[in-house]
Amino acid sequence: MKVTRLYAGADGQSHFDDIEVETKKLQPGDGIVFREGTPDTVNQWHRAPRRQYVINLSGETEIEVGNGTKRRFGPGDVLLAEDTSGQGHISRDVGTQPRRFIMIPVK
Repeated sequence: MKVTRLYAGADGQSHFDDIEVETKKLQPGDGIVFREGTPDTVNQWHRAPRRQYVINLSGETEIEVGNGTKRRFGPGDVLLAEDTSGQGHISRDVGTQPRRFIMIPVK
């Protein structure tokens, strides 16, 4: 299964990468966090607080990295956030629907 990885590069900037994750392998996790956001919510430059999967349930978000590249994530999209150092990224909840998502910390 393809997911988007968000990671900090040696240049101190966050970057995107598309990776494959195994679909039948149990991955170690540490709880689950349920979150909601409203359209036009913006989180200015920040880093992921820990390595975690972010899975959108509804609504859309746009993630921007240091070089200006932006990607949108909608319902069912999976992001592996690993940019726990460096400048981080901007996240914006976009569209007209509230965004509901879960975060699953992984080791």
